[in-house]
Amino acid sequence: MEFSELIKTATVESVVLGGRGLPAVRGTLCITSHHLLLSSCPGGDAQPGTVELWLLIRNVDAVEKRVQNLGWYQPPRTNGSPRDSRLAGSSGTITLRCKDLKVLQLEIPGMEECLNIASSIEALSSVDSVMMMYPFFYRPQDLRLEEGWHLFPLEQYFQKIAAQTNQWRLSDLNRDFTTCPTYPAGVIVPAAVSDDTLRRAARFRQGGRFPVLSYYHPSNGTVMLRSSQPLTGPNRKRCPEDEVLLGTVLDEGERGFIIDTRSAQAAKQARMTGGGTEPKSSYPQWKRLHRPLERGRPLQESFIKLVEACNDASLSMDRWLSRLESCRWLSHVKAALSTACLAAQCLDREEASVLVHGAEGTDTTLLVTALAQVILDPGCRTMVGFQGLLEREWIEVRVAEARLGPLGRLHPCYLPCFFGVPQAGHPFHLRCARSAYSHARLKQEAPLFLLFLDCVWQLSRQFPFSLEFGESLLLALFDNAYASDYGTFLCNNEKERCLCKVKENTHSLWAWLNQPEEKKKYLNPLYSHNPLVIWPSVEPQSIQLWQGLFFRWIRPSQYLDEARAEMQRLVEANEAPAKESTGSRLSRSLSDPAARTENER
Repeated sequence: MEFSELIKTATVESVVLGGRGLPAVRGTLCITSHHLLLSSCPGGDAQPGTVELWLLIRNVDAVEKRVQNLGWYQPPRTNGSPRDSRLAGSSGTITLRCKDLKVLQLEIPGMEECLNIASSIEALSSVDSVMMMYPFFYRPQDLRLEEGWHLFPLEQYFQKIAAQTNQWRLSDLNRDFTTCPTYPAGVIVPAAVSDDTLRRAARFRQGGRFPVLSYYHPSNGTVMLRSSQPLTGPNRKRCPEDEVLLGTVLDEGERGFIIDTRSAQAAKQARMTGGGTEPKSSYPQWKRLHRPLERGRPLQESFIKLVEACNDASLSMDRWLSRLESCRWLSHVKAALSTACLAAQCLDREEASVLVHGAEGTDTTLLVTALAQVILDPGCRTMVGFQGLLEREWIEVRVAEARLGPLGRLHPCYLPCFFGVPQAGHPFHLRCARSAYSHARLKQEAPLFLLFLDCVWQLSRQFPFSLEFGESLLLALFDNAYASDYGTFLCNNEKERCLCKVKENTHSLWAWLNQPEEKKKYLNPLYSHNPLVIWPSVEPQSIQLWQGLFFRWIRPSQYLDEARAEMQRLVEANEAPAKESTGSRLSRSLSDPAARTENER
């Protein structure tokens, strides 16, 4: 397929661009294979010299068109010329509703041009082939392809755990993705369990997602595992290998908790179709807790209803509050935070290990395990640590095979970094195919990742000094998950990324975010390292609407931006004298023998 085949009209003059809260701009509209560009006409009509729209077409969620036919006219015929009838004053309006919730309008002269532009945008935004997407063509001058892809190697996580305990090992049984197509090549598993036992246990779990280590809690040695549901079925089948695997995690007399993100009724219904839960008789040391979290269509519809309510400027206060309640988005946020707090409480206060799963283990399971780590681990609340958390819980990290030795041992040159380990895989390509505006029939779309980001924002609001990054990073992650110049969120799992050679042919989002000048934009100027567990309030009064996201394009952010810049300036101004004072004292102590003696005392 050639992109040129999808572009019916490439350029249109005298197009007017507008949007809520934006001044109208007239200019030339151009369509390329991946972008919609508008360059304004310099000067005239009190317009600024040049204003450009540079919109990634993949960001377009819905295209709405309206044409106006104001009549026909027939121009005079010259000798031998064919009869020509044209539209007099025909025009059209295209409304572009974007995945990042932005809404733009294009006033296009000419009905045919309007229809062609709309058709071209619809066709280009619907291209579903991963290797035809923009990240495979994007080549910024200041980044190298290999940058950012190897910032969080699995070896570092395992080395940190190995320094604490010898009860876990790094296994490459999934190196060819045959044991579990949605797990990475390397997984961290109990040292006492053989690979053959793991393969048999995988056949007893949906999609082969057998229990693997998600997080090691260093303060007491408890662990958080993740898996998919067991395939017990209506006949209550058993799997001795799966029972051995979970039994090995607990010492004699210890207890563990299985947090099932489905309701008891949903789990019971799943058993009728081949799924199910771990029976108490087969897993006597594990206690099952049901904490239902919505996923799939109900969550997507909740997202759609919330965005519709936010965009309706005609609502009265009572009507707004009613629609906010009926969409149930804040209820989903509360439920997710509550379940993550439960998992964290089991680990930190009950000193009990936890297994988290729902059905497939790729949606609400990741939501809970990732949030629990932000609550528990101060390392996950730093800029780099949070990126590592996303890699291991939501995206996956590939094992560097050459660095693995016999029995999964590592070369000692790889230094420890974090306690978490990568063995997840959220299907971003499926879940983020559409956002809140799409008119297409819902398939497998669901804003699970957005829900996670919203929960992290709630944590940052309740603990404004404890997260090194700010709201701007969460917004950037939301934008890039749905439409990006970078390959980080492409595909559904590590196997697909390997087949598409994503890491060889696209740039990493982390390489861009971690550039010094770029990184400054995403840091929290009030950050102060907090080594403690942060326990958020999940009372209804404590859960707030994330206005920075849902009202981002509806109300001007000028004053908030100015306040943020002033806050940054004040923090830097306070830091400078402190650093200067420390430097002066150090200088005097080095040059003055008496002062040096006093310091030693």
